[in-house]
Amino acid sequence: MYDKTHALMARGRAFLGTEHAILCGAMSWVSERNLVAAISNAGGFGVIACGAMTPELLDTEIAATKALTAKPFGVNLITMHPQLFDLIAVCAKHKVGHVVLAGGIPPKGSVEAIKEFGAKVLVFAPTLALAKKLLRSGADALVIEGSEAGGHIGPVATSVLAQEFLPALAEDHVVFVAGGIGRGDMIAAYLEMGASGVQLGTRFACATESIAHPAFKAAFFRANARDAVASVQIDPRLPVIPVRALKNKGTEEFTAKQVEVARMLDEGKVDMAQAQLEIEHFWAGALRRAVIDGDVENGSLMAGQSVGMVTQEEPVAEIMTQLMSECEAALTR
Repeated sequence: MYDKTHALMARGRAFLGTEHAILCGAMSWVSERNLVAAISNAGGFGVIACGAMTPELLDTEIAATKALTAKPFGVNLITMHPQLFDLIAVCAKHKVGHVVLAGGIPPKGSVEAIKEFGAKVLVFAPTLALAKKLLRSGADALVIEGSEAGGHIGPVATSVLAQEFLPALAEDHVVFVAGGIGRGDMIAAYLEMGASGVQLGTRFACATESIAHPAFKAAFFRANARDAVASVQIDPRLPVIPVRALKNKGTEEFTAKQVEVARMLDEGKVDMAQAQLEIEHFWAGALRRAVIDGDVENGSLMAGQSVGMVTQEEPVAEIMTQLMSECEAALTR
């Protein structure tokens, strides 16, 4: 049925152990047991967003996801999490097959600790030189994510990253492309360039199985591409990774939060690592307000520029079928 698509996805499918090489990007509060299991059950690869979870919470979430699906799924861990190695131990306990390390360069020993229990490691890399270094250091696959994506983003567009990374890496390595993908035609284009598969987040955020608040989903349905804006860095000393979200009062609150954290840094109340954690905790709280409580004015509505293609609530299986059909049609055109 999807002969050409599956042929081009062969390496990605084998790597993930899935029917389709489509990952769901880890979205804090959204990528939990229900959505993750639905993605995996639909033939894709769900990924639990650990975010700021404690090891105990992650333990519960993995167990609950396993109760909903027998298919493979992964766990996304933030590299700057103060309990990173405890979280890795939880993944080991549950024999998680794939761990995605996001949010920065993996700290010393983290990749080894994951590979020790037999899991595969996926990493993000903003530059080709760093990508090569991470792959040499033991990472099993790479996700290249462009600035069109939602949540934490890099500065370069997906189409540019794909042209730079895929010719250099795709022949020998598993590379997934992410950022701004909302239709199957786009998936086809990246597969033809050599990608092993793709990652989408925004397209799945408002699926029927997503626990996101109805008000959160309604904000997505109303939005178009230009409403998803990247946050601005206020203080050059604060290495704040820009975040793409729908513009609202919460966007302005983040600017104020940066000023406050910079002042705490000036006064010696926090060091740089604590300052970064303050920022991360801000996002975790702001996201929860939007996703769980439905406060779309003050919460954070993290969304990619493909948000304009999200117009209604649909079951994950239907979204997956649509993406795969569009991709196959584009490849046979």
